[in-house]
Amino acid sequence: MDLQESAYTRSFRPDDEAFGWDGVEVLAYKVDGSAPFRAVTRQVLFEEAEHGCQLRYFEVSPGGHTTLERHQHVHAVLILRGRGSVLIGSEVREIGEHDLCSVPPLTWHQFRAADDAPLGFLCLVSSERDRPQLPSDEDLAALRADPAMAQAIRT
Repeated sequence: MDLQESAYTRSFRPDDEAFGWDGVEVLAYKVDGSAPFRAVTRQVLFEEAEHGCQLRYFEVSPGGHTTLERHQHVHAVLILRGRGSVLIGSEVREIGEHDLCSVPPLTWHQFRAADDAPLGFLCLVSSERDRPQLPSDEDLAALRADPAMAQAIRT
């Protein structure tokens, strides 16, 4: 069997127009209106019962951002392309290719692409995970009390 056609392998295509994996559907990040985000897609690269985890690829278009949220489960995120920033807890950091981010349980987080570059990253999570929690008005006020956080948050 040709490995390119195997259910156990995925072919990567680095083309700027179609950055991702062949044969893996490009999905909406979330349902529009369910949470604030801008210009994000995802691909589920695998979710096998024996692994107990799901590996996903997210692509954030220039100027786009993921939802500000938190969960009970942890995330391991590896930046594959582009640059931007990440808010994790009370920290905002610039991120770029090959940076690794760890998001602890119940920690606010948000990824943002630079205005002039996409941000593409792999995200490893448990197959068994909870639904995202969005910040309340009080949570947002507390986060925005720090000027650096206020500048970083997108809603």
